[in-house]
Amino acid sequence: MSELVTGEAVALELRPAKLPSRALAVLLDLVVAVVAYVVVLMVLAVSTASLDEAAQLALSIATFLLVLVGGPIAVETLSRGRSLGKLAFGLRVVRDDGGPIRFRHALVRGAIGVVEILMTFGVVACIASLVSARGRRLGDVFAGTLVVRERIPAGRAGFVPPPPPWLVGRFAGLDLSAVPEGLWLAVRQYLTRMQQLDPQVSTGMAERLAADLAERTGAPVPRDLPPAAFLAAVVHERQSREARQVFGRGGVPSDGFAPPMAAPEAQPVAAPEAQPPAAPAVPPVAQPTVPPMAYGAASRPPQAPLAPSSAPPPEEPRADRPATGFAPPA
Repeated sequence: MSELVTGEAVALELRPAKLPSRALAVLLDLVVAVVAYVVVLMVLAVSTASLDEAAQLALSIATFLLVLVGGPIAVETLSRGRSLGKLAFGLRVVRDDGGPIRFRHALVRGAIGVVEILMTFGVVACIASLVSARGRRLGDVFAGTLVVRERIPAGRAGFVPPPPPWLVGRFAGLDLSAVPEGLWLAVRQYLTRMQQLDPQVSTGMAERLAADLAERTGAPVPRDLPPAAFLAAVVHERQSREARQVFGRGGVPSDGFAPPMAAPEAQPVAAPEAQPPAAPAVPPVAQPTVPPMAYGAASRPPQAPLAPSSAPPPEEPRADRPATGFAPPA
């Protein structure tokens, strides 16, 4: 894996392509180019049969340069680094800083590729790729490019940390339609890598991204929130809206994935065959109702029933004694 730091201090994880996948991609591109070259030559041979040998030789050289050299250059320029072979094997040509290539990069790669791939049957390109730390051939070295893998397993993708629970739903009224995809990508990359950045760099970058996001949404960043928490809350709000658009308001898909702010899942119920046979109905026994105990109150152990006292039974009130049980002095 190769880590590159862009001008915005974002560390990019670029996975350079291995030599076998690159060789297969180049082989597929060469097969397509050679087939196209042979077809064009046959068409030219039929249509220019009346020309002399010098003219036919000049046309064949021009066809070679246009089809086998200019074709790959045009395809990589228009597709931003994806040729037919690279698209089939999940590869892409990017600049050293991770950006898409342009015509000058494709031109240098194609011109040097004629020597190290076509004229030497790929021997020079293989040796250069094995010697290079990131598997670059001579065309990549002179053009400042790198062939990377685009198809990355989902388990290795960066995890965006969720915002604090008290921030969920706070920015439900923001207008996120004017935020470009490039800014969302920068915010997501920052949130996934902010723990690995220098604290000062991380704070400054969070402030810049939060200011850009606030400018796009038209709402200022709350003063009581750190910029990183604001970014996480807005990203969570966007994910919640996308989930509601896909699954409906309050709906849960059949695969068990619940969108953010969804209702809690029901408790699992045992299968019918695992339940024991129902017992005959028995009338419920009335239980004495006990008032609920307040939190923090000390529990009181159950008291044993009092033993029968041996004291004599209380005397019946006499006529000369009042009903209150108080006997006046004699």
